[in-house]
Amino acid sequence: MVSEFRKKKYLEVFNTFDTDNSGTIEKKDFEMSAEMLAKCTNGKVDEAKHKEYLNTVLKIWDGLQSQADSNKDGKVSATEWVALWDAYAKNPSSAQDWQKLYCKFSFQLLDTGNDGSINSEEFVKAYEAWGINKNDAADTFQKLSKGKGSISWAEFQELWEEYFTTEDVNAPANMLFCL
Repeated sequence: MVSEFRKKKYLEVFNTFDTDNSGTIEKKDFEMSAEMLAKCTNGKVDEAKHKEYLNTVLKIWDGLQSQADSNKDGKVSATEWVALWDAYAKNPSSAQDWQKLYCKFSFQLLDTGNDGSINSEEFVKAYEAWGINKNDAADTFQKLSKGKGSISWAEFQELWEEYFTTEDVNAPANMLFCL
């Protein structure tokens, strides 16, 4: 049985995908996410990024739906979402391809310099765009990076796994999705 602590974290991520606040995640939520992520600072959609992001998020959706949508209604409920991530937490080494893609996509959204690591400036800029206060984002980066200047892909994968598996309320990874 999933702990209340992990359930709360899982539902925080669930709610970021539930773009229309319907209480379920559907394909249209992923389509909307791709559009929101592709918006430039001027509010216009970067069409090239939108196409790339849409392609990726729909692959994530297809994998998520096939694994989590137990009643086959075309939607993933909060209960189904929590059960999916609880199963992952019990055996993170058996992550599904879509989960690996979701992790990689999340990393790439932050690694805007495409150099294989996320620096503080990239992290803060992205989190600011997602509505997080600049100082809070900078503090979060310092905790996630353990005071270093960057987070490598390998370190990000460790943080990702820790976020979904840890029961330690003080684990830095708990701040990974501080949305």
